[in-house]
Amino acid sequence: MSDRTLVRGGLVITAAEEMQADVLIEDGKIAALAAPGSSCARGWTAEHTIDATGKYVIPGGVDAHTHFELPFGGTASSDTFETGTRAAAWGGTTTVVDFAVQPRGGALRQGLDAWHAKAEGKCAVDYGFHMIVSDVHEGTLKEMDLLVEEGVTSFKLFMAYPGVFYSDDGQILRAMQRASGNGGLIMMHAENGIAIDVLIEQALAAGRTDPLHHGEVRKALLEAEATHRAIQLARVAGSPLYVVHVSAREAVAELVSARDQGLPVFGETCPQYLFLSTDNLAEPDFEGAKYVCSTPLRPREHQAALWRALRTDDLQVVSTDHCPFCFSGQKELGRGDFSKIPNGLPGVENRMDLLHQAVVDGHISRRRWIEIACAAPARMFGLAPHKGTIAPGADADIVVYDPHAQQTLSAETHHMNVDYSAYEGKRITGQVETVLSRGETVIDRRRFTGRAGHGRHVPRSTCQYLA
Repeated sequence: MSDRTLVRGGLVITAAEEMQADVLIEDGKIAALAAPGSSCARGWTAEHTIDATGKYVIPGGVDAHTHFELPFGGTASSDTFETGTRAAAWGGTTTVVDFAVQPRGGALRQGLDAWHAKAEGKCAVDYGFHMIVSDVHEGTLKEMDLLVEEGVTSFKLFMAYPGVFYSDDGQILRAMQRASGNGGLIMMHAENGIAIDVLIEQALAAGRTDPLHHGEVRKALLEAEATHRAIQLARVAGSPLYVVHVSAREAVAELVSARDQGLPVFGETCPQYLFLSTDNLAEPDFEGAKYVCSTPLRPREHQAALWRALRTDDLQVVSTDHCPFCFSGQKELGRGDFSKIPNGLPGVENRMDLLHQAVVDGHISRRRWIEIACAAPARMFGLAPHKGTIAPGADADIVVYDPHAQQTLSAETHHMNVDYSAYEGKRITGQVETVLSRGETVIDRRRFTGRAGHGRHVPRSTCQYLA
């Protein structure tokens, strides 16, 4: 016997349209939508009914850039797959795509198997994997083909972090050439790491050791230069390119120029670049360490270019790059040397709310909110049509969202496994009320009812922007 749930009376918002509609869910899938009170809707019966009157009914968020249990700088990000996906659910995100890491000298398969072991049976919501390629050689390139076939269809390379993840231009070109043949999407951390290391050395030698200097040495021009170089390498290889965590207006200009030429170049930004700035890095008493991430926060005047690019679709996706490190015992590793501060911010729980605040503030429309947080990442990373929308046949990943609720973001109330909030004290209009993942209620009127192990690994198809 089928299990049916009815979400009644809400304003359904997708990237394509807004409509008052009842949503019928059957066996974890969206079965139908109908106008409230219509003859079709009146005939529906269900074991469970959710009253969404006066609320938005939106697709579950797709966060395509998280780092749970990531080893970095002698420590590891503080959210496990269990705590991180639970926090994602609280924030209205029902699918995450995390990054498996190839060990240097090891195989892609070795890294992917290790991340499967971390996640299996632990996740509260569905998940997939990208593959970080940290050692490009002939064996790696052959493995890329095999991973695409089994649903790991995107590969991250780094122009930053020499000696850790860094690939040189020749290695990047080879990986791009391989992706152009197998349908994979290259994701690029675009910063000139070789030049940045020189500036780090010079800053420390001059006694500039505070967190503020993390942002000063990772210059916007070096993000723009790397973005330009990545675009040209992708052109030579005939490969599409996705640039992660774009923070600088100069880098945005490189993406705009490439897209104006019709090139298959895409980009994401993150809430921290839209709502935070170097003012946070400059906070006294080492508090600025909380905001150390790479690419770094920029002066506030860069934000206008990011918002404009989101409106014009020159940036397609807002992900979090969620990579939390506790202030106590982890961020503090960099006292006296900013280069030793673990790079990363928490945010998987805050993304949907912050972007709704952007709607309230007039930066984006409601449909664009859903586009950049749900639909576009699902299409970009081969999760559509099952994720990122509300339509018959899609997974019943649904959020009932109260657009009028008031909340204050705080470490005291968030569910991420980290001892501070990057948005401490920020007032937000709008809040997740109820969350369904494949038809199962995981947040019920602000109460967690999910469970570790509900979340499934989702094999992905290739980038659907290129079909």
